[in-house]
Amino acid sequence: MAEKLKIIPLGGLNEIGKNLTVYEYGGDIIVVDCGMAFPGDDMYGIDMVIPDVTYLVKNAQRIRGLFITHGHEDHIGAIPYVLRQVNMPIFCTRLTAGLIKLKLEEHGLVRQTKITTMEAGQTAKAGKFEVEFIHVNHSIADSAAFAIRTKMGTVIHTGDFKIDSTPIDGKIIDLGRFGELGKQGVLALLCDSTNVERTGYTQSERSVGRTFDQLFAGCDKRIIVTTFASNIHRVQQAIDMAVKYGRKVAVTGRSMENIVKVCMELGYMNVPKNTLIDVAKAKGLPKEKVVIITTGSQGEEMSALYRMAYSTHKQVEVGYGDRIIISASAIPGNENSVSAVVNELFRKGCDVVYGNAWHLHVSGHACQEELKIIHALTRPKFFIPLHGEQRMLQIHSELAQSLGLDARNVVIAENGSVIEVTGKSIKLGGSVPAGQVLVDGYGVGDVGAVVLRDRKHLAEDGMVVVNINLSAHDGALLSPPDIITRGFIYVKESEDLIQELQDVAADAVAKNRRGRGRRSGEGNDLRSAVKSAVSSYLYKTTRRNPMVLPIVNEL
Repeated sequence: MAEKLKIIPLGGLNEIGKNLTVYEYGGDIIVVDCGMAFPGDDMYGIDMVIPDVTYLVKNAQRIRGLFITHGHEDHIGAIPYVLRQVNMPIFCTRLTAGLIKLKLEEHGLVRQTKITTMEAGQTAKAGKFEVEFIHVNHSIADSAAFAIRTKMGTVIHTGDFKIDSTPIDGKIIDLGRFGELGKQGVLALLCDSTNVERTGYTQSERSVGRTFDQLFAGCDKRIIVTTFASNIHRVQQAIDMAVKYGRKVAVTGRSMENIVKVCMELGYMNVPKNTLIDVAKAKGLPKEKVVIITTGSQGEEMSALYRMAYSTHKQVEVGYGDRIIISASAIPGNENSVSAVVNELFRKGCDVVYGNAWHLHVSGHACQEELKIIHALTRPKFFIPLHGEQRMLQIHSELAQSLGLDARNVVIAENGSVIEVTGKSIKLGGSVPAGQVLVDGYGVGDVGAVVLRDRKHLAEDGMVVVNINLSAHDGALLSPPDIITRGFIYVKESEDLIQELQDVAADAVAKNRRGRGRRSGEGNDLRSAVKSAVSSYLYKTTRRNPMVLPIVNEL
């Protein structure tokens, strides 16, 4: 029987985020990335979504390592939750390691987790796998692609990347190494599909700095810059502009403070002495001498910018003397949140600079021409598009075929698909458990479809509680049913309806009692009768369908 390399995506396909890919060969397993996704609008109360790792738990003894491409949440956010179930050593670059350690400290997992830091060009051995780290550009420093070697051949896993010829740190993507691997022979390419719909090239991060320069020059207002905390090159450019124009820098927002601290400790950020000040001291300086760098570019509740906009930030009060620069694009689904914060900032008299009219954000993902370059350099025998929704995966497949790849050598998979690769063929060979696990506070996986359905029902229609007190002696009603509503109607303004509901519920109790003799029906039967009667009456009279919750007490 021919040897097979199995590639099993457990996240990142037909979605943005939750990236996790399993490689299996010769009895050994390695895992690439372990990310989270933001909850959808219909996931009421959910904090984040992580991959279902049932397959990894079942095969924990065969796992030789977790390899992380870079430190964004959609690639590292699920690590603490997965490590509680499967303890595995982590291999990643220095900055990524620093960010992962922050997470592990919060969850009390630092001591039990082995983290090996790698540099671009180095190779880690993990069972029957060898994984070479290749430097790539992205919107976070220290990003890497992987050349994964087995006896079957070499697989290139790009992670998130773009080709930036003028990166802030001067470290250009190692295209030469991709070309060398292509000459040696690449069995399969797994490639980022996020920006495959965009023609041309992604602009350099340095172009945002030129916009910053225009906005800082001659400005007599306090400047507040918000961006993704992990985009340390963007933060560095804001700091550089502050230094150029003689301003002090204050940082606010927990994630921003943590990441700036880690980057300075590890040498990934250059901040001249006496530039940083505590945000509480910024109030005592002239506005034209201050820059505040903050979280909140996505309009997140409780972020520092959100609290400034709604006057709940303890140290920073914004108004007419402030220029606020939103240096990020809204993640799909966050548009309304961002708009609400922008509107509130305008209401307070702030000068808000945002949106496409200003060149304030560039993507960290490759557009079509950059993707073509990677395909052309690596010349893979097989291709599996990653990191994208269905349309992106399909378009990336078409792009690969336009460069000469046979359609039979391209596989568009689903999360949980088992992709079997030999030296001569690639095919789908079944599936393993996959899906999403919902994180709500300290609860992981205890909120499922039924709970979400109930939350959706409550959010859309509200709730009516029918409290029924019965005699334990003969099952008779001791008092009229008590009607309590939440999110449905205001009781004092709907007294007639409440009275009607009491009558309907009392009638349901009486009918149930007559149908069963002297005693009313036990528990569930009576509750079902009351729920059915009240629900039907409410829909008939109001065309609304609140959740009806009968409570039966025997006294």
